[in-house]
Amino acid sequence: MAINLVEQIDDEVKIRHALLSVSDKSGLETFVPALLRISPELTLYSTGGTFQALEKILGTSPEHKRLRQVSDYTGQPEMQGGLVKTLDFKIYLGLLSETYNPAHTADLARVKGVAIDMVVVNLYPFARTMAQAGVMPELARANIDIGGPCLLRAAAKNFLRVAAVTDPADYPAIVAELKRTGGKLALKTRFELARKAFAHTAAYDATIAGYLAECPFDTVRQTYRIMS
Repeated sequence: MAINLVEQIDDEVKIRHALLSVSDKSGLETFVPALLRISPELTLYSTGGTFQALEKILGTSPEHKRLRQVSDYTGQPEMQGGLVKTLDFKIYLGLLSETYNPAHTADLARVKGVAIDMVVVNLYPFARTMAQAGVMPELARANIDIGGPCLLRAAAKNFLRVAAVTDPADYPAIVAELKRTGGKLALKTRFELARKAFAHTAAYDATIAGYLAECPFDTVRQTYRIMS
């Protein structure tokens, strides 16, 4: 199968659909209302605890109607324990589709999907969890994020159209640019965010790999009741 190569893109991209799924919820209380004020047509999609936090932030305001659960969008409920929330074809079609590719546009129409222009994602606190005394392998395993890195990698790969936001410290600059441009983010901004996203996921994976490399197998075996 041939590699999909892109020739034509937009410099500035209007942010119309954003997906939020964050472990660190700091800054959302100012970031999200600002996004919705700047872009009246913006729809937010969210999961689990992040959705609940956004509901609380938006309260009974009219903007609450522009918040949707990812499970309502995909038609698939979350797996017990939140193990699967965003790993869905409709989500990744929305992240990886290209503006000037008619086949991608047709694919989105076929599944009644939307092009997702921004993801706001930060990952399970693996390093912080591991820094606690007496942490057992099962708690470490439970804090390995799957969906978050996948979302960030897809969004960062397609920085040609999508903004991958990983750090709450970047929220004010993003809001400032959106205000200045009428709700659009420039290619340069999306590229810089992609750099940061790949550095974030690389460091995350390296931390997990380092923990597993140093964790004795006997400790792992003793953690569980092994069924014969």
